[in-house]
Amino acid sequence: MKLSIVVPCYNEARNIPLILSGFEKVIKRNDIEVLLVNNGSTDDSKTVFEDLVPKYSFARLVNVDENKGYGFGILSGLAAGRGTYLGWTHADMQTDPNDVIKALEIIENESEQEKIYVKGDRKGRPFFDQFFTSGMSLFETIYMGEKLHDINAQPNIFHRDFFASWENPPHDFALDLYALYMAKKQKINVIRFDVLFPERIHGTSSWNTGFAAKRKFIKRTLDFSAKLKKSLN
Repeated sequence: MKLSIVVPCYNEARNIPLILSGFEKVIKRNDIEVLLVNNGSTDDSKTVFEDLVPKYSFARLVNVDENKGYGFGILSGLAAGRGTYLGWTHADMQTDPNDVIKALEIIENESEQEKIYVKGDRKGRPFFDQFFTSGMSLFETIYMGEKLHDINAQPNIFHRDFFASWENPPHDFALDLYALYMAKKQKINVIRFDVLFPERIHGTSSWNTGFAAKRKFIKRTLDFSAKLKKSLN
């Protein structure tokens, strides 16, 4: 298996058919698997997964009984992955499944492929979201001492040896920051490529629900940044 791509799903029952059909359209090879993580969903996701996943040869289901965070769901999927390369993307259909194929092809066209980390760079977002992201990127770059831009962009793809090097990764949304920062610290070649970021088709974000949610997200991120920086000193 060349690539295992993890898609954490929390209450995404309406998007699951779109995710599977989207990947079916772009996966034209038999060495890619999509690990759909039922991350403690409380809607009809379990029934939808059980009905649809067996119909797609590239798909596997990873069940997490209790939602312990976005990062925990991703880590559960990564641990189950069989690919030489691992990664994740979002389930909300704001990230094109074809971006995963583009990311893998970028790696395959590089030398020293085990030292490559490919990550999207979001375009076409609302002004306020861009402003928020730019502010967080500037802070994290100054505070952590590494260039950290558009930290929460998708997809993320890297060699499984990089994943094996992680120690105590966070179980929440700080996982994106942790992975990108660790790649920078380990001198892994981080390659960014443009990805479009349209509106969600179904459902609402589990965290991006307004200014108060962003303020809470900032606090969590700052707390984790301080903890991570302290642990590495």
